[in-house]
Amino acid sequence: MNDLRPIRAKSGTNQEGTSAHNRRVMIDALRLNGQLSRADLARATALTKQTVSNIIEELERDGLVQSLAAVRNGRGQPSTPYRLVAEGAFAIGLQIDRHVTRTIAVDLVGTVLARGEANLPAGGPATGVKTILDLIEKTRRDLASVAPQSEQRLVGLGAAMPGPFGIDADVDDPWMMAAWQNFPLLETLAAGTGLDVALQNDSAAAATAERLVGAAHGVDHAICIYLGYGLGAGLILNGELYRGANGNAGEIGMILSLPRGAANDERTPLEYRVSIASLCKLLELDPADPDLYAHIDAAVMAEDARLPGWLDTAVYELRAAVQALETIFDPQTVILCGGLPPGLAQLLTDTMQPLLPSLADRRDRILPRLQVGFTDPWAVAIGAAAEPISRTFDPRFSAILKTRTADIA
Repeated sequence: MNDLRPIRAKSGTNQEGTSAHNRRVMIDALRLNGQLSRADLARATALTKQTVSNIIEELERDGLVQSLAAVRNGRGQPSTPYRLVAEGAFAIGLQIDRHVTRTIAVDLVGTVLARGEANLPAGGPATGVKTILDLIEKTRRDLASVAPQSEQRLVGLGAAMPGPFGIDADVDDPWMMAAWQNFPLLETLAAGTGLDVALQNDSAAAATAERLVGAAHGVDHAICIYLGYGLGAGLILNGELYRGANGNAGEIGMILSLPRGAANDERTPLEYRVSIASLCKLLELDPADPDLYAHIDAAVMAEDARLPGWLDTAVYELRAAVQALETIFDPQTVILCGGLPPGLAQLLTDTMQPLLPSLADRRDRILPRLQVGFTDPWAVAIGAAAEPISRTFDPRFSAILKTRTADIA
């Protein structure tokens, strides 16, 4: 293999007591680069060749890594590349939205192997929990039919739903899923499935999907603006998803913004004007309609006379949001993604040009300031499924810092 090619990887540590972190670093490097030799891994991760060899052998025994045919480069000794075994781990993702629930099953490299969808009945958790648990069980059966070993290698269930979490919500507020917010969801899902469960908001899940298999793959600093029924942002900082103290980081839809022409006391949440919900209200569409995407795209294609007003407002607000996020977080790129049709996403991105001047407007840029990511109703479910994979296998520098602190103490 070419020892001079650039390799994307995080650094490991040769300090004692950090083998779990180094395993994660190696798995992450293989996910980012596809296949690497032991020499490549040692060079990219700053680990000794002996440490790399020990971990590779351990990962092979665990069924997470496999060797490929040796490759000869020039006159040197042939090198053996390694890659992840896709069937080494599996995870299930669950999306709970206001009108629908979706499930996705993925393997270690993020390939979707099974999916399911069901309408959520009215009545909140009292009626919806059974629908959700039945859908998860069906997805597990579908996964087992294509990957018989999946039950033994299922690392967890990731759940995603609209936030914010842990606040007093008005039960009559159409923007909030108050009944679900106040329900012991994690405990119920864990008891009903026997799996480890973690919860994140939908914008964080969309960012997780972008990080695993989307536009943020291999990017250490990215902001994913999620435009769905509401509006949020997933924050990828230093290669990790930042959730905040209460899991509410990036809830930009809750920013009190002043509409153009409004008085100073008329500030309202940003998502009241920039969201699929606000667009549906304008176009008189039912957000629960299974053909909603098609209806919105048809309105875009037909240049519906009601659309320019919403588009003008959305572009005005999103330009300001992008400029603020770039100024605060200094990302490599901003990605517009989420539960909106592809045609609308591209129209928004194109119309937002030129973006407002910011610190990100640099001549040495490699990635665009703004790009389109996943525009798919399944994006949140994919991100929810990616979360257990990330939780199990991705490097966590907070963990290595704790290890070093304990060693010093």
